Amino acid sequence: MTSPASTSQRIAWIEGIRILAAIAFVPYHAQLLFTNYAFTPQPTGIVSNLTSLSEASSRLGALSGLSIPLWFGYQFVDVFVLISGFSLVLSLRSRSIDPLLFIRHRFFRILWPFWTVAWLSYPVLWAIGTATNSYIPDRWHIFAGASFPLLFDYASDLLLPTSGPWWSIPLILSFAIVFPFLCYLQARWGDRNLLIMSVIVTIVYRLLGVFAFGGHPTYVALDTPSSWLPFVSFMAKLSTFVVGMVVARAYQARRGPIFWSAGRALRYGIGFYVVGFICQFYWTGWIIADLLLPIGLLLCAMVIFRFLAQNRKLATAMIWLGAHSYSYFLIHNFVVDRTIHLIVGVNVLRFWLLLPAMMAGTLVLAVLADAITPLLKRVMAAIGRDLDYVLSKTKPRSRIWQPKVGDRVRYRGESGWAIIKVEQLLDDHACYLCQIWDGHRTMWQSEDELVLDPDVFPEDDRSPARSNRAPNPFDPTYPSESGE
Repeated sequence: MTSPASTSQRIAWIEGIRILAAIAFVPYHAQLLFTNYAFTPQPTGIVSNLTSLSEASSRLGALSGLSIPLWFGYQFVDVFVLISGFSLVLSLRSRSIDPLLFIRHRFFRILWPFWTVAWLSYPVLWAIGTATNSYIPDRWHIFAGASFPLLFDYASDLLLPTSGPWWSIPLILSFAIVFPFLCYLQARWGDRNLLIMSVIVTIVYRLLGVFAFGGHPTYVALDTPSSWLPFVSFMAKLSTFVVGMVVARAYQARRGPIFWSAGRALRYGIGFYVVGFICQFYWTGWIIADLLLPIGLLLCAMVIFRFLAQNRKLATAMIWLGAHSYSYFLIHNFVVDRTIHLIVGVNVLRFWLLLPAMMAGTLVLAVLADAITPLLKRVMAAIGRDLDYVLSKTKPRSRIWQPKVGDRVRYRGESGWAIIKVEQLLDDHACYLCQIWDGHRTMWQSEDELVLDPDVFPEDDRSPARSNRAPNPFDPTYPSESGE
């Protein structure tokens, strides 16, 4: 068994890498906008690209040397993909997966923060654009962004006019859809065979993407027949996602790269990264670069953040920051775009002075958005429940017991749920809505969908006064898992 301390550290360093990946996009996009895309990798060889990189960095003044690694912040997109595969497997906790329930749960985990940011950002963008006579998304793209994914588009043309990095939202949703199928294949074929097949599929697809479809990776600015569209599809990054899944299974069995020594992880990490770094400057290298780069980055970052996570305060900070990484990613381009265009302009000194402010400001907005998301979910859910109640032709069934906070119940035959909140629907005393919790997720359900768990409450004990109710995790007196 893994000790509580080591488990906490591992979770912390994963979250640390997650927030690092999100933060890395701020200077990357800031430099691109400030220099008008002075450098993106081109398939002209490493010497030519290093020359272009030096010329582009020289535009950033005395701190041009510091800017060089920041040009490659796009590489963390694939780090996110790898971490997603790893985290989703761990989230199952070795349980079987119901594909439809998983997809529904995962979609809302992705879309509620997205909707929060989108719905809040459009009024702000309109106000800033009106006050400064600058860019405002047109009405069609505002509707498209606010209603997404009703208008699902791999190219993300519906989202790019609002925020360029939102091209990745269809990619994230795609992996949520294919994950249950990949889990089935992982159990049926085994880790090794699934990994081999995913690498073959990805390589074949990327070969077609470059040489048949006329495309290029998303981080390249190049005029090709189909631009970057072939590389927006999840198939272009399938093997990276599966690597995360396989590593997670190995971790659950207490083996694999997560348990490597720092020296071994650095050797492999640097090796993978160097080869991937060179490959990204060649047409044929595009076939494997996006698989090698995130593996190399993650191994190197693992060594650093695993060491930092040994400090309890830093570990706590990483976990807190990592929880806001998704909203940070969704918001960062708004801050960068408006700051560069409206404040920085062409002033190099102002660019470097405001870069830390852009990073910190994005974090503040991400924390605010994450605080608003539960309220928004509750308001929309209440509207939906009330509307359903008014329009429904069915009447609530006769009550066998009155739901109370702490009751342990079964939902769709699945035990292990506990009621943590009860609300009356409209003014009708005959219908209650219950918020239920199974230890790691919560949802609202009508009392009609719930039954008392017979394994906890005997059939002849249905009295309102029960002493063996489940504890409420949202009660301030409820102890945390760590016992603190």
